[in-house]
Amino acid sequence: MVQAKTWVLIKHFDGFPKNSNFELKVEELPEPKDGGRKMSMSDSTFNEPSCTYILLFRISFVLEVLLEAVFLSVDPYMRPFSAFRMKEGDVMIGTQVAKVIQSKNPAFPVGSHVVSRSGWRTHSVSDGTDLVPVMPEWPQDVSLSLALGSIGMPGLTALYGIEEVLGLQKGETLLVNAAAGAVGSVVGQIAKIKGCKVVGSAGSDAKVAFLKELGFDEAFNYKTVDSLEEALKKASPEGYDCFFENVGGASSSVTLQQMKDFGRIAVCGTISTYNDTNPQTGPYPHFAMIVKQLKMEGFMQSRWEHKHPESIKRLMGWLKEGKLQFREHITKGFENMPAAFMGLLQGENIGKAVVAV
Repeated sequence: MVQAKTWVLIKHFDGFPKNSNFELKVEELPEPKDGGRKMSMSDSTFNEPSCTYILLFRISFVLEVLLEAVFLSVDPYMRPFSAFRMKEGDVMIGTQVAKVIQSKNPAFPVGSHVVSRSGWRTHSVSDGTDLVPVMPEWPQDVSLSLALGSIGMPGLTALYGIEEVLGLQKGETLLVNAAAGAVGSVVGQIAKIKGCKVVGSAGSDAKVAFLKELGFDEAFNYKTVDSLEEALKKASPEGYDCFFENVGGASSSVTLQQMKDFGRIAVCGTISTYNDTNPQTGPYPHFAMIVKQLKMEGFMQSRWEHKHPESIKRLMGWLKEGKLQFREHITKGFENMPAAFMGLLQGENIGKAVVAV
């Protein structure tokens, strides 16, 4: 028997998360199963002569693996998604890079690494259906933690937002807020790869310096500027063709006023509203959207899951070529998961926030 540590959400968040929302528990895991049968209904057909339905069943064999977490992700989406995807008493949702330490499944040999959606756990048992193998050609000199960051979900979010939603073209001007975060930092770099002007907004001078290191054309600290409107005008007097939105709230209405006619907005996140106890109200941007004829689209990277393998290879290629840089905010120790999560929501991280077990 293996003992797994888990972080459980014992009370739904009301405003900003607190330590009292979480409880650290220990559970014993069973040995991985080898060959147990699992029956599921796969289809149904109508037998016309006898006027009866025939149910077809599929029998599969459960071949399980035991996983040990190596790196765990903390992400802004966990805050809003916990409200409607979790019950009190559930293990906190989340993704991790895990090592296979026991296996009854030949698709996942012992010693291999996978990306797993098993939540805040040190160990878990899986039948493999929720596992994605780390790409077999993963370079030895690249940390596996990047499978949770620039070469994982955040990187894919940036790539699809730029290509599938915005359709960003060479020579255009892109604005990205929360630009020093896991997604925003990749957004700006991909836009530069595509030959665009990039303006980034971030919440500290250290983050602005990081954006300059990444090659952003302009960057500013939204917390210290006298006027967001004037900062946006100064960074790009001609306006913005595209806007990659990670923050939401009142700042969005200000930004939309600076869009060029027929501008496009990709809505990835709204972190400024996640911890509100009362919904924010106005100002409302609809008139600006009408007169400027703007296009705004919300999205999640899972829409293009069929493209993930090739997209991961593209991101890794840019990394190896030196076109894609990264920074990680690593917290050590599984016991510090809640602290890492709350620190993320307070903007303490530059780049991807990761917990190393």
